[in-house]
Amino acid sequence: MYKSIEICAGAGGQALGLENAGFSHVALVEYEKDYCECLKRNRPNWDVRCMDVHYFDGYPYQGQIDLLSGGVPCPPFSVAGKQLGKDDERDLFPQMLRLVREIKPRAVMIENVRGLLDPKFTTYRNHVLQTLADYGYNTHIQLLNASDYGVPQLRPRVVIVGIHKNLTDFFDFPDKKPEMTRTVGETLYDLMSSNGWQYANEWKVKADKIAPTIVGGSKKHGGPDLGPTRARKAWADMGVDGKGVANEAPDTDFQGMPRLTPRMLARLQGFPDEWDFGKRKTVACRMIGNAFPPPVAMNVGLQIKKILDYERTHFKSQKELSSRITV
Repeated sequence: MYKSIEICAGAGGQALGLENAGFSHVALVEYEKDYCECLKRNRPNWDVRCMDVHYFDGYPYQGQIDLLSGGVPCPPFSVAGKQLGKDDERDLFPQMLRLVREIKPRAVMIENVRGLLDPKFTTYRNHVLQTLADYGYNTHIQLLNASDYGVPQLRPRVVIVGIHKNLTDFFDFPDKKPEMTRTVGETLYDLMSSNGWQYANEWKVKADKIAPTIVGGSKKHGGPDLGPTRARKAWADMGVDGKGVANEAPDTDFQGMPRLTPRMLARLQGFPDEWDFGKRKTVACRMIGNAFPPPVAMNVGLQIKKILDYERTHFKSQKELSSRITV
């Protein structure tokens, strides 16, 4: 297993995907208590640091970490927000870059929303990439769609990967495999029919598309729902009531459009059914909607791992590996 540190770990989507790709988390930094409890509940062996990332010191880990990752907050760049970029107090790119400088990991992986690619953020985006280059990393940036990696959802996300210049950099983003992605109906049929709903088969046929982007919202957001008007219309076209979230699947005689449950939403995000988001529906839906789908993180992680595997094969000792970074 390769050693990793993750900041802004959320409910564990990226961490779970990277674990499945072969990374062992030395530390996961997360500020919100509900998210920290979720991480600890699902992976008691993970070292979860429930703290403000501004106070996380990277120097003790210098030269010891293979991958530094994080899904820094998206509101500064999201079209759903004010897109204040660097002027938004929630912008944590500076903290990620600080930790890159302090830790000197062999690779870096940063996830954010599609808005980061907007022309208005060109200067800031180039600043981030140039800073990584100044710290000794070759950078790769691409917009990835979750539906290309087995996740039944339209969820475009920008991923930045940095490979230290002292390593052999043949990184490429994972190949798209949209044919592996099932429809919403295929993905959720067993859950939707779990209480014997007599119209489940008809619903499955109607829900023959992938889902629109699942939203999480913020603490200021009201109760859980499936997004703004346009998203709700897309859900309605698949026979789903997007105005709220249900506690359980429809019963035998239910009439009309069913609502999704948090477990259904989590599955559409690529989480395994056993991942426990707690009993509070609004909090659970926020955690789910703000997550980075584990299958996408895993696929990117596997591409990074190929480079680390090559280095491990050609430079046998840990001392040799460390010396190729801490120069």
